[in-house]
Amino acid sequence: MKQEQLTALLKNIVKEEKRILTDKVDLYSYSFDASFGVHVPDIVIQPKSASEVSEIMKLANEHGVPVYPRGQGTGLSGGSLPVNGGIVLDLSKWDERLEVDSEDMVVVVSPGVLTAAINDAALEVGLIYPPDPSSSNVSTIGGNLAENSGGPRGLKYGVTKDYVIGLEVVTPEGEIIRTGGRTVKNVTGYDLTKLIVGSEGTLGVITEATLRLFPKPQATKTMMAVFDDIVYSGKAITKMLSSGILPSKLEIMDNGSIKAVEAYEPLGLPTDAEALLLIELDGHPQAIEDEIRSVEIVCKEAAARDVRVANTTEEATELWRARKLVSPAIVREKPTKISEDATVPRSKIPDMFGRLKEIREKYKVDLVVFGHAGDGNLHPNIIADKRDQEEMRRVEQAVEEIFKAAIELGGTLSGEHGIGTLKAPFMEMELGEVGLDMMKRIKDSWDPNNILNPGKIFPKAGQRLVLTNG
Repeated sequence: MKQEQLTALLKNIVKEEKRILTDKVDLYSYSFDASFGVHVPDIVIQPKSASEVSEIMKLANEHGVPVYPRGQGTGLSGGSLPVNGGIVLDLSKWDERLEVDSEDMVVVVSPGVLTAAINDAALEVGLIYPPDPSSSNVSTIGGNLAENSGGPRGLKYGVTKDYVIGLEVVTPEGEIIRTGGRTVKNVTGYDLTKLIVGSEGTLGVITEATLRLFPKPQATKTMMAVFDDIVYSGKAITKMLSSGILPSKLEIMDNGSIKAVEAYEPLGLPTDAEALLLIELDGHPQAIEDEIRSVEIVCKEAAARDVRVANTTEEATELWRARKLVSPAIVREKPTKISEDATVPRSKIPDMFGRLKEIREKYKVDLVVFGHAGDGNLHPNIIADKRDQEEMRRVEQAVEEIFKAAIELGGTLSGEHGIGTLKAPFMEMELGEVGLDMMKRIKDSWDPNNILNPGKIFPKAGQRLVLTNG
């Protein structure tokens, strides 16, 4: 269908013409996300109600037009890219509803609400929304729900799906359904709520969510442990967790990350260390003091050369600022950043560190490691220049070997970024032929015309990882 015809039909659904974008400059603004690839849509719609989304999906099904839901475009796996053109549903402007119910300890939100805004609203009544992806200040809750996003607090508090108890969803065929509700317990039939969360926009368009909130911890403390060998830091992590200590955050930065941050903004980090752990403990103040002593003992037994406690809120803030600066800091060396999130069982963290060292040396790539080490969710990032074709070929080989290493160690392709387009070629490696086929059957039953976010998760025949097309 030509753009003019499609636009005319959509104007019958969305009456405000400013919410229908057709200019080339607008379309190109929606042609990319934070991953790789440029795919220009035919039209962009900014819906503001479930009924509008419903009518758009019915129209798309009737005319065979693909539809791509999108939040702020911060995804790292290509989940929102309009790979087959068609309609982009920009849900980022739909942010009117943010209602906290302190008695039921839930919040009801529109899909375009920023994730950090949810936690800010919860804090006003002494509660928190625990999921904290690093992009929470700019990412929408709708995108977080689609990707089942995690974050540093995932170690103790879990990820997005652990807080979703109810959804309003528009199906690919345009039906509006509700899953779950406002109760913490709900075992009525299949758990459609959990099926939708993390389905990367391939099974339905989330138009409203009901999320659980938790009491704000009484106190928090931050520590830093410094290591001369990254493998020993991994051993410290596994020993800490097996000894009964459960930090709210347990993050790692390798030497490349440390040096990049210090060059970007000097914070006094030990640039000669091979790795450092950032540890946050929360709970009752007295319990935290006991855990601090236990953490010091465990880290020193694992060959930490230094363990220090942030004595003030300002010191703690500076340490966590260092962790947040890793991503912007490492791209100062080269412009292209390949951000992966292969995840392994906790017991295999030291082995994964060893494998990453080997991959760095084998392919001669600038590979730095940071991330949520406490739950095995590491972020091996490779810094390169996409204009250097030879380097990018080595990068592609290194990334594929990172995925293989994670699977061989009993891990998974993704802990929080999702599959999207980038990791689709490796799905069978983890799930097997039958497992992947079972997922396809679910997709086919929900979306028989393959209208909603096609080209994601499931690989095409012969599809491979390509990072050289921009």
